[in-house]
Amino acid sequence: MTEKTIAGIRRGNQFSPNHIGNDAAIFSLTTDELRRKGYIVNEYTEADLMTKDIREDVLFCMVRDWCSIRKLQQLEDSGRLVINSGYGIENCTREKMTRLFMATGIPYPRSIILRTDQDPTAALEEAGFEDCWIKRFDFHAIHREDVTYVRHLEEAKSILKEYAIRGISTAVINEHLVGDLVKFYGVSGSDFFYWFYPNTLHSKFGHETINGTAHEIPFDQEQLHRICNDAAEVLSLHIYGGDCIIDKNGVIRLIDFNDWPSFAPCRKQAAPHIAKCIQQLIDG
Repeated sequence: MTEKTIAGIRRGNQFSPNHIGNDAAIFSLTTDELRRKGYIVNEYTEADLMTKDIREDVLFCMVRDWCSIRKLQQLEDSGRLVINSGYGIENCTREKMTRLFMATGIPYPRSIILRTDQDPTAALEEAGFEDCWIKRFDFHAIHREDVTYVRHLEEAKSILKEYAIRGISTAVINEHLVGDLVKFYGVSGSDFFYWFYPNTLHSKFGHETINGTAHEIPFDQEQLHRICNDAAEVLSLHIYGGDCIIDKNGVIRLIDFNDWPSFAPCRKQAAPHIAKCIQQLIDG
């Protein structure tokens, strides 16, 4: 049994829209598992990261604030082990993720990136998007409008104008994919992988209703796991979750990928695997 002291940093409540309890629960379960393995875990809030002198050499964290992410990156650059990496967390922001997935061939919707103060007409017509998803480029969604489904050009113009007014300079626009929406959770380097058809119990903003009730189209579950592990490697993540669409032919395309989600429907199963992943990274 080890007696190494490590730090655990909780996610700020403002970055857990409609999921404060779920995010807190997976953090606590993971902390409990690490303590059972013999680690001394000092717990901090996300605000503590900026106001306290955190001396531990290893940090596991669920942070999302830009100042927190930059602080984590500084700690990594100085030799600390951070799980998930601050650079991996930044890679999950929409524009970075889109560019990385498109550059590395991760299955992903056709996408364009536009400034919010420009007329999107030509770009959308050239792309052939009739209905699409508009997402802020720089952040995880904390407001419903940060990810918006639009059905025609005028709606797109309206949302982009609203983004510009809010100070959001750029938007990622994904084509809308028709098919079954599937949510998933995984831990790199482990056999743990969990997927399910979502419902309102596991929704932040109700966007799942756009694709409607799943038809349970057959697909290759092992392939989905491989794709997700590949995506996690591209983004420099170890603990991840996200969403994908399965089209009528069983083709899988990721539409979202997140650093350390809530694991809400499977957290008791996931926590031992997350703790083991952290232990393996510590042991090198």
